[in-house]
Amino acid sequence: MAQEEAQGSSEAPTAPIPSSMDTELGKLVIDQHLATDDEVDKCLALQATRAGSDNELTLAGLLIREGVVTENQIRRVKKVLQASRSSQIPGYQILSKLGSGAMATVFKARQLSLDRMVAIKVLPKKLSENADYVDRFYKEGKAAAKLNHPNIVQAIDVGEAGGYHYFVMEYVEGRTLGDDLSPGKVYGEAEAMDVIVQIGRALEHAHEHGFVHRDVKPKNIMLTKGGAAKLADMGLARAMTDVDAAQAEAGKAYGTPYYISPEQIRGEVDIDFRADIYALGATLYHLVTGRVPFEGSTPAAVMHKHLKEPLIPPDHINTSLSAGLGEVVEVMMAKDRKRRYGSTRDMLLDLEAVAAGQPPLMARKQFDVNLLGGLAEVEAEAPSVDVEARQGAEAARNLNLLLVGLGVGLAVSVLLNLLLVVLLVT
Repeated sequence: MAQEEAQGSSEAPTAPIPSSMDTELGKLVIDQHLATDDEVDKCLALQATRAGSDNELTLAGLLIREGVVTENQIRRVKKVLQASRSSQIPGYQILSKLGSGAMATVFKARQLSLDRMVAIKVLPKKLSENADYVDRFYKEGKAAAKLNHPNIVQAIDVGEAGGYHYFVMEYVEGRTLGDDLSPGKVYGEAEAMDVIVQIGRALEHAHEHGFVHRDVKPKNIMLTKGGAAKLADMGLARAMTDVDAAQAEAGKAYGTPYYISPEQIRGEVDIDFRADIYALGATLYHLVTGRVPFEGSTPAAVMHKHLKEPLIPPDHINTSLSAGLGEVVEVMMAKDRKRRYGSTRDMLLDLEAVAAGQPPLMARKQFDVNLLGGLAEVEAEAPSVDVEARQGAEAARNLNLLLVGLGVGLAVSVLLNLLLVVLLVT
């Protein structure tokens, strides 16, 4: 009976299912742009036809044999695959390392449940034992999770596994502004304004939700291949109502020296949206001039200049820039935050106006207010004088005016008489 069933079956044998290692390796090769979907599928098909034969090959072997990848590339992919399999973060497959710093390492990964690319920031083991760093790390995740805007990198998940603290966020394929500026690129005004307006909208959203970023800079601005700008890294973000955190950080300068606001340098407690306005202004300055607003041999020297040295307007350095852009940057980077824009909305209105070739009316209004305020301060600081002395000065001034008037009248009279003599003679 069994023999008859075997003889009566005309169906082709089912192709063997690739091993989990081959499946993961195939996806990783595609994700790293070493091969196309078609090239991997072709090799998987070849592997299926050789299943059970003496010269059966792994997917890796076939990819090498067919000239799709090199042995060195496969070796590197296998290392990443092994690291992914030993990862302490469940539900995610680590694909590659995007970057690392003193505070965290960022990986490109696949979220297995939704089969999508994500970025995972992992806190180093040594910092995971520091309660302050861990607390700040989770605050970053919570701050980002409360913000939903197309120009802000979206938060996805935060947690701890195997002693590692991690923060999962939207993966942005592209580059940072810092990548553009490092080789010395100078942005044209229109290109720069396009980016800065987008980040201005992101900051307006964050500020409306009660958060101040505190570390706006080129390296924290991502640029997608489609031209969208996204504000990243909420690592120093803080709720403006978080009094406890503000008190704990009093006297400490949090931020990046080239873009930090004067009030952050002084370690003031009530840091608000105006610190972000200053930093965005410094970023815009760097984009259109090719250099940071203030330079120095040490971070302390740079920060001292933020506090004391007058700003050279960007349109004085790059004379192709419009005067309107220079006006906006000067208001954004006023050392006294009371002289900056009174709201992120006002700043954004001017940024959008300059981008459209219109004058920055809010900056000019702010300039007029600052000028009047400055005059009032000068008058208030002027020493008081004796009333009699003031009256004497006024009398002397009036006498001078009278003498001048008499002199002018006499001169006019002489001229008229001369003119009359000339007419009579002729």
